[in-house]
Amino acid sequence: MSWHIFYKILKFCLVGFTGMVIDFGLTYLFKEKLKVDKFLANSIGFSAAATNNYYLNRIWTFESTNQNISKEYSLFVGFALIGLLINNSVIYVLNEKLNMNFYFSKVLAIVVTVVWNFGANFLFNFQ
Repeated sequence: MSWHIFYKILKFCLVGFTGMVIDFGLTYLFKEKLKVDKFLANSIGFSAAATNNYYLNRIWTFESTNQNISKEYSLFVGFALIGLLINNSVIYVLNEKLNMNFYFSKVLAIVVTVVWNFGANFLFNFQ
């Protein structure tokens, strides 16, 4: 792997960390404090984090100069929605079927989702 790609992955992960803070914070707020269904709470947190991550990745990680921001954002959101399906599926299997702690399941789901999101955006969105 080239240094250039490694550096982008590192930046993507740092941006992802800020998204994770937003994701966990909102998921906790909606699930624990507002008593919203855990999958809806997870979706709210994930969606807010995805929007944050788009802007930071566009500007910092991929340094995009694409003038068609709506298309770029739509692709990013599309990939994030696929990531959300992956994320909720992993949580469902680990938490509901294997009885793992919800938040531990969420961490593992994030790892799987990061691989998907970086690959899809690196290869198809921010060339």
